[in-house]
Amino acid sequence: MNDAAALLRTWQSTDGPLAYREEGTGPALVLLHGGFLDHRMWEEQISAFSPAYRVIAPDARGHGASANATGPFRPADDLAGLLRAIDAGPAVLVGVSMGGATAVDTALEHPRLVRALVVSGAGTSEPVFQSPWILDALAAQQDALAAGDLPGWVDAFMRLTSGPHRTLDEVDPDVVRRLREMVFGTLAKHTGDEPDLRVPVADTWRRAAGIAVPALAVNGALDAADHHDMAARLLRPLPGGRSVSVPGAAHYPNMEDPARFNAELGAFLNGLGLPGPRAA
Repeated sequence: MNDAAALLRTWQSTDGPLAYREEGTGPALVLLHGGFLDHRMWEEQISAFSPAYRVIAPDARGHGASANATGPFRPADDLAGLLRAIDAGPAVLVGVSMGGATAVDTALEHPRLVRALVVSGAGTSEPVFQSPWILDALAAQQDALAAGDLPGWVDAFMRLTSGPHRTLDEVDPDVVRRLREMVFGTLAKHTGDEPDLRVPVADTWRRAAGIAVPALAVNGALDAADHHDMAARLLRPLPGGRSVSVPGAAHYPNMEDPARFNAELGAFLNGLGLPGPRAA
């Protein structure tokens, strides 16, 4: 990660340094990565939007180049602390999976820092999983973890990349390579017996109905039904909340089809009176 690390900045939080990438000037656009990944999943969005935006892509605590937790923490509070420290709010928050949940939590806990929300494959930080496919994938992760089988855990985790309708061989090999590199990089920071020090945000589904900022879901059409359902549940009570699908993509549509993802995000931003992405 040497080349990427050279582009990172650091915010010294009270519980250790948190890394982030920042490019461009203009309205603040914050890109929040999925679990076990890092800011590099947003390379195509950083290059497309930074000509017109101040694009900020953090590494969440315990991920990428950011410090591991040494005490209880909430990802939304980490993000709020960073945005206040660098004077970047209110911002449009864009998050995939775990990053989407952090975006929603931030809108609930720190609403003055949020201008609009875009989520992908996420609802709130209290996920609801009930489809047999995703329950089997989660069980495979747990079995591999219990056996100390790190490659097996990564293989189970990577099922999200293809989704329930394809095999991993049908996904762009470069996307698979990039995802594996990020996952192994984050796993290398941790031991198997670490406690989970994250503190949950309470009552998120009920409170999310009161979110007052514009919201959009950009889902991969081939993602698991549970991820679609959670995004729909989040948006249903919100005035003007809507969702769009990226054909041929699953849990990481911004990586599988960045042109389509960027176009959907750009159209949403245009609707807010903000500029769109740079043309490819």
